[in-house]
Amino acid sequence: MADPRMLLAIAGPPGGSEPNPLAGIVLMAILFGIFYFVLIMPARNRQKKLDKVVQGLKSGDRVIINPGIFGTIEGVDEDSFQVRIADKTRIKVLKSAVAGLQNPQSETEKK
Repeated sequence: MADPRMLLAIAGPPGGSEPNPLAGIVLMAILFGIFYFVLIMPARNRQKKLDKVVQGLKSGDRVIINPGIFGTIEGVDEDSFQVRIADKTRIKVLKSAVAGLQNPQSETEKK
């Protein structure tokens, strides 16, 4: 059996050929495609659904505000909501602060 170090010494220094730059570009495109389908596309779909829900909100709807505050919408402005979070406590929040509905009805409950 030959010693692996001896085989490397006999082989000499590696050749001076450069790697194909197209291989690197293809690998980066594949990685971007994976990230797009695993991370970006699902996040976009969730955001579109949330935007649709926020556009349909009206007075009396029970919502969750982004830091985890539960409240009921009392008034709707152009870019904000008046939300009642306690008996005599109302706050004004941006529409973008709404994280979702409290206990949203599923499709089977609506039918």
